[in-house]
Amino acid sequence: MLKSKLNVRSLVIAAGIGALFTISPARAEDASAAAAYKDIEATLGSVPDMFKTLPDVAIAGAWAEIKGVQLNPNTALDGKTKELMGLAVAAQIPCQYCIYFHTEAARLNGASDEEIKETIAMAAIVRHWSTILNGSQVDLATFKKQTDDVFAAVKAKSQ
Repeated sequence: MLKSKLNVRSLVIAAGIGALFTISPARAEDASAAAAYKDIEATLGSVPDMFKTLPDVAIAGAWAEIKGVQLNPNTALDGKTKELMGLAVAAQIPCQYCIYFHTEAARLNGASDEEIKETIAMAAIVRHWSTILNGSQVDLATFKKQTDDVFAAVKAKSQ
C-alpha cells in the first residue's frame, strides 16, 4: 500500500513538473495569437470565423502569410491579378468558400464581370489540356521542345 501511494505521488509530481514546462510556450503562443487577432481586426474590421478554426500556434503564421502576400500592395502582382489567380485555383480545387471570397475580392480590386468570366474560362482550358496531356502521357521533353519552337516562331513573326 505504501509503495502504491509513493508511485501515485511520484506520478502526480512528474505530471505537475511536466505541466509547468508546457505553460511557458502556451503563454507565448497565446500572446502571439492575441497579437495576430488584434491585427486581423484592425486590418479587416473584424476577425472572421475562418481564422478561429486554427489553433493558437498557427494563427500568427497564417495571418503573416496572408498579409505578406495576398494583402500586400508592394508585391510584383497587383491585388486584382492575385485575386483572379486565387479564383482560377479555387474553381479547380473546387472550393465554394474560396470561389466566393476570391470573386468578391477580385471585384473589390477592380475586376470586371468579363475579367472574372475570362479567368474561369482560362482555368477550365488549363484543366482540360492538363487532363488530355497527362492522360495521354505525352512525352514532356517533346512537349517542351515543340512549345519552344512555337514560341520562337511567334516571336519571329512579331519582329
